[in-house]
Amino acid sequence: MIKKRVFIVIAFIAFISMSMHGQIALKTNVLMDGFRLPNLGAEIGIGQKYTIDATFFYNPWKFSHNKQLKLFLAQPEFRYWLCDKFNGHFFGAHLMGGVYNVMGFKPPFALWSDMKDFRYRGHLWGGGITYGYQFVLGKHWNAEAALGLGYAYVTYKKHSCGNCGEMIEKSHKNYWGPTKLALTLIYLF
Repeated sequence: MIKKRVFIVIAFIAFISMSMHGQIALKTNVLMDGFRLPNLGAEIGIGQKYTIDATFFYNPWKFSHNKQLKLFLAQPEFRYWLCDKFNGHFFGAHLMGGVYNVMGFKPPFALWSDMKDFRYRGHLWGGGITYGYQFVLGKHWNAEAALGLGYAYVTYKKHSCGNCGEMIEKSHKNYWGPTKLALTLIYLF
């Protein structure tokens, strides 16, 4: 059974590598890095005007003053480029899914007005559409600005305080609004 799975993975990688049309890029969203959300992404050309992008966010740490923003989020995206891939305008369709545990913060697009005083943890998944533009900075370097709008289904458990707090509420929310905001630094191979 394991040999069959290994063969399928190798065959898939071989198929993808034969159909790739050019570049591979590594990237980081420096805007999210500034908000202490470390991330790493990769983008692969799969056609003359198509790429597949995947970015992963991971933050396992607590902050001082009883704050925490623990998060794992995956955000894959299919992109169509109006000119050449990795250069100029693009449109995309993205998905997202992840887990979170947040307390003591009030982000600009908060689902809960009392997020500063309570701990919320749960899962989210959704998707949306993206518009972006990539600027060529040099032979191997690009910069990108992108905005995505869409929907997320967010489950949550609300707790009265940090790790010791009792659960007050368990429910879900439907979120419509910005689902992606990126100022990205890119290295092209």
